Amino acid sequence: MPSQPSDAGRPTDPGLPLADRADRADHADRAEAGLLARAAAAELPAFEQLYRLYHPRLARFLDRMTRRPELIGEVINDTMMVVWKRAASFDGSSKVSTWIFAIAYRKALKALSRLDEPVEDPDEDDRTAPSESEPEQHAARAQVHARLAEAMDRLSLEQRAVMQLCYFHGIGCREVGEIVGCPVDTVKTRLFHARRRLRQLLPGRLEDWL
Repeated sequence: MPSQPSDAGRPTDPGLPLADRADRADHADRAEAGLLARAAAAELPAFEQLYRLYHPRLARFLDRMTRRPELIGEVINDTMMVVWKRAASFDGSSKVSTWIFAIAYRKALKALSRLDEPVEDPDEDDRTAPSESEPEQHAARAQVHARLAEAMDRLSLEQRAVMQLCYFHGIGCREVGEIVGCPVDTVKTRLFHARRRLRQLLPGRLEDWL
């Protein structure tokens, strides 16, 4: 996970030279644009491949943004249905990832607006138990993830969204602004306040948690 927001648009291997990482990201963007163009031509296999590419990415984003596991499948399906129906409307003015995440963000907000009850943290007993192999390492990772998740839940929905997109999906601030529908300066302000709040809630260096 990057410790700072990346403008590369998608996480890439940090061990690669910067030029190679950019080339890999550009290649992925072109491949996704090709799949979307084929989906626009009603090629179902291309859409199914796009669905498989984005399902885990959207699931991670929506889980941390909404804190509503029961909504994730619904929002992903609603999002990808829009992608299928409106693939021909994609004009290439943004990356495919930006376009799809923006749809998911709006669908998530719509789904959350139907709910009045507060979001609650999952009970400790509901969390997946570590396997018998390397139990101490599994337990330590689970503790770190749980502590970070608890701190992230103290942020506003808007702050959680930009933190997730920037730090856990490697999307640059400009593209995040396009996704959540606000100026770049607003994204940076939300990141600033989110990081400051997390520093108050988490011990040690924030970079060690992200």
